[in-house]
Amino acid sequence: MTFSQRLPDTFYDTALSQVRAEMAADGVAALVLDDPLDVAYVTGFQHFPNERPVACWLPLEGGPVLLVPDLEREYAQDQRVRAEVRAYPEFPGRRSPFAVLAGQVPAVATAGHAPATSVARARALAEAFPATRWSVSDAVGRARLRKLPEEVVLHEEAARIADAMIQAGVELVRSAVEDGGELPTETDLAAHVISFGSRLMYAEHEDVVVVPMLTGGLVYGGPNSAQPHRLPGGDRLKAGETFMLSLGCAVGGRFVESERTFVIGEPTQRQARYYEAVREAQEIGTEALVAGVSCEAANRRCLAVIEEAGLAEHIRHRQGHGIGLGFHEPPWLSDGDDTVLAPGMILSSEPGVYVPGHAGYRISDTVLVTEQGPRRLTAYPRELTDIII
Repeated sequence: MTFSQRLPDTFYDTALSQVRAEMAADGVAALVLDDPLDVAYVTGFQHFPNERPVACWLPLEGGPVLLVPDLEREYAQDQRVRAEVRAYPEFPGRRSPFAVLAGQVPAVATAGHAPATSVARARALAEAFPATRWSVSDAVGRARLRKLPEEVVLHEEAARIADAMIQAGVELVRSAVEDGGELPTETDLAAHVISFGSRLMYAEHEDVVVVPMLTGGLVYGGPNSAQPHRLPGGDRLKAGETFMLSLGCAVGGRFVESERTFVIGEPTQRQARYYEAVREAQEIGTEALVAGVSCEAANRRCLAVIEEAGLAEHIRHRQGHGIGLGFHEPPWLSDGDDTVLAPGMILSSEPGVYVPGHAGYRISDTVLVTEQGPRRLTAYPRELTDIII
C-alpha cells in the first residue's frame, strides 16, 4: 500500500474558513499572499520562489485566484490547485503582474498583505489597486500556527522517514568502523542519508509534493559540529570524536527534523558530561511543551538545565521553533516569545551546547502539542548507550 501526500479538499475547506475568520478580525475584505508557503497553504501550489511574483488573491467571499507567470501555468494546473489560475506574460513586463491581477478581480475597499511582503511589492500593490486601503495582516500566519489533523498525518509520516535517515547514516558509519577502513567524509554521509530518504519516499509514496528541500540536513563531525549551522565539508569522521546528524524531510510539504549526536568509540568523561546535560535539557524542555505554557517559559525550563550544569557559556541558541510548511516558522521557543502553546502546534525541541575546538552536542525531536500533553513525532533513541558506535 502506498502513502498519498495529497491533502483532501476538506483540509482546504477548513483552512480557508479559519483564514477568513482571521481576515474578518483584521477588517480586510481580501488578502494578497505572495509568500510561497502561504500560497501553498491556501491553494496547494508548491513552487520555487524567484523574481517573478506568484500570488493568491483571497476574498472574504468567493473563490481564491492564483496569479502565476505564464511559464508556471501548466505546473499549477498539474498540481490541481484549489484556485482559479490566472497568468501574466512575463516579469517585469509592460504591465505589473499586480496590475494584471487588479484587472481580473473585484475592487475592494480594504485589503491586506502578509508581514513578509516586501516593500517593493507592497508599493506595487498600492499602485495597482489605488482605491484600496492596504494594511498588514497575518491572518494566514495565525491560522498556520495550529496544524489541522490532515497535516498531522503528513508530519507523522515525515518523522518516520527522518528517523530512518538517521538509522541509515548510523549503519553507514558502523559498517565503516567494523571494516576497519576509512570513515566517510561529512559530504559522503550527507549524500548517503539524503538520497536514502528520497528513495524511500518515492518507493512508498504517491503524489509526492516536491519542495526545495525534500530530504536534507546538516552533517558534521568533531570540532566542525561546534558551529551550529555549518555545512558539510570534506573532513572525514574520526574515531574518538562525535558527529552530528541534523536531518529532516517534508511529506506533503510538511516538515519535521530529527537530530542526534553520536560518539565513535567509548565516550570520554568530558563527552558524556556534555551529552547528558543536553539529553536532560531536551527531556525537560520537551515535557514543558504543554498547552497553556508560553514559549518563553518552556525555553527557560529547558535552557536552565544546561545553565545549572555549569555550561551556560556554551549555549548558542534557543530551545526550538515551530515547524510546518516552513522548516523554521513561528512560534519560537525563545526568550521574548510570549505565544501560548496550544493543541495542534508542532515544534522542534533541540537544545545544544557548542564547545569551540572540541564539538557540538544537540538532540532534536519534532513534538506535537496535544490536549493530553506533548507527543514526540520523531523517536530515534536518545540515551547515551544508544548513540555509541
